[in-house]
Amino acid sequence: MIEPGRPRFRRRPGPGTLVRLSPVILTVVIASLAYTTPPELAFSRLLPAAPALAAAMWPVLPTVLLGTVCLLLMIGLSLVFPDLGTWWTAAGIIAVTVAAAYGSHVRLQRERTLFQVRLVADAAQQVVLSPLPRRIGRIEIESLYLAAAAEARIGGDFYEVVDTPYGVRLLIGDVRGKGLPAVGAAAAIVNAFREAAYGETDMIDVARRLDASSTRYNAGFPPEGPMERFATALLAEIPHEGRHIDILNCGHPPPLLLNRGKVSVLESATPSPLLSLAELIGDHYNVDTFDFAPGDLLLLYTDGIAEARARDGEFFPLAAWMSRQPPTPPRELLTALHRDLLRYSRGRLDDDIAAIAVRLCTS
Repeated sequence: MIEPGRPRFRRRPGPGTLVRLSPVILTVVIASLAYTTPPELAFSRLLPAAPALAAAMWPVLPTVLLGTVCLLLMIGLSLVFPDLGTWWTAAGIIAVTVAAAYGSHVRLQRERTLFQVRLVADAAQQVVLSPLPRRIGRIEIESLYLAAAAEARIGGDFYEVVDTPYGVRLLIGDVRGKGLPAVGAAAAIVNAFREAAYGETDMIDVARRLDASSTRYNAGFPPEGPMERFATALLAEIPHEGRHIDILNCGHPPPLLLNRGKVSVLESATPSPLLSLAELIGDHYNVDTFDFAPGDLLLLYTDGIAEARARDGEFFPLAAWMSRQPPTPPRELLTALHRDLLRYSRGRLDDDIAAIAVRLCTS
């Protein structure tokens, strides 16, 4: 709605509109040059380029119609300039138009297939990265996920939050690898967490369940190449009344805690083994406890955020960035993080990123 008293502006066509009209613009330019220049230059022989260009962006029928227009233009030019070699150019226009119509048909089929694949990817995302509750009791929660590739909907990063009798339990992690195998491994871990978080009283037992599920998945779907598929993960438990937070870190980047403008890195005294590696290096898990007061902001994240690079190769200064943030709801914190990450990396992310922001409210 336009506010009263403000001048009205006509909407200018955007770059996308001009691109879609480019076959028509090309046709007009070629026909104008053919009409206004000497016949020896033979600009009319470029007319088959217009339906060829249309095939890349138009449906079949408009492509054929443009080819017909080009053919009629060629016939009209032959009435003005009899020695243009009309029949050879006309035959070229017909041949190119037929080929362009077929190419347009094939392109549309592939676009429909890609659309279906993206629907499947969206469904997979709902399974692995289901929407998190915005609030559980006194705890506010918000999540962020960005795929490095524009075509991708989901990758190997994962997170989940569940409300249990033992408190609010959170999971965030990153599977080594890309593509569907990484998505499958992430789904196996997340599904195991959803069950174990309710059934196990101790977070160490939850971690063992996750490791077992990840190991079973890797045994059933072996990774390609010599490198083993493993995952970093971080488990957190917050009592419903707050006061403290328990963290079990399996080789994952440590979370950041913002308390009255001061940022603390919640490093584990003894890191726990990565998922799928407990059999190799032992299943000695360790839980660390930290203070978590009302108003505190907790940020859990994957390494794609800390390793986002500027054009000069410098990493994103996450801790320094966090210390400059005012007391704000989790949603606004992640909105600012999203904006500043894209600005810092100039829109080029080298890895998928995921984050969860949590705040303990006073009431």
